[in-house]
Amino acid sequence: MKLKDFLINAKITGYATGGEGNEIKLPDGGKKFQYQEQEFEYGDIYYGFNPFSGQEVVRKNNEVFWIMNYYGFVNNNFEDVSSIYQFLKLALQRPDPNLPLRGPNKFEIDDLIYLNTPTGNISFFTGQERIQFHDESIYKLYYHGGLIK
Repeated sequence: MKLKDFLINAKITGYATGGEGNEIKLPDGGKKFQYQEQEFEYGDIYYGFNPFSGQEVVRKNNEVFWIMNYYGFVNNNFEDVSSIYQFLKLALQRPDPNLPLRGPNKFEIDDLIYLNTPTGNISFFTGQERIQFHDESIYKLYYHGGLIK
């Protein structure tokens, strides 16, 4: 199995479809999603709600193989934070098959637009995702990571 294929499966079954309530609650307040398939194991641990930060780790044959760190928030002037996260989950259910780091490059429903701008490749990358509402940026997330050898 290729890392890209595994990441697509892991990300879709994690926060994107599970979201709040389907995670493992950790003693330190963190929340964790897990997924395993063939030689790969995925863990996504995050802290907070708005803002939030986390790390995704992929192990291959029980050794750390790939990592992504992220930090995101909804702007303070937008009151319905939960609705933005619901829209975000819909976007994250559609990872780019060529670079499955977050969601697609663009996803729209009504007045909400999700934009993802990664640079690099699966081995080394940085990126930003944002959500716009009526041309106003109301959500941002920054991420980076790559292969660990």
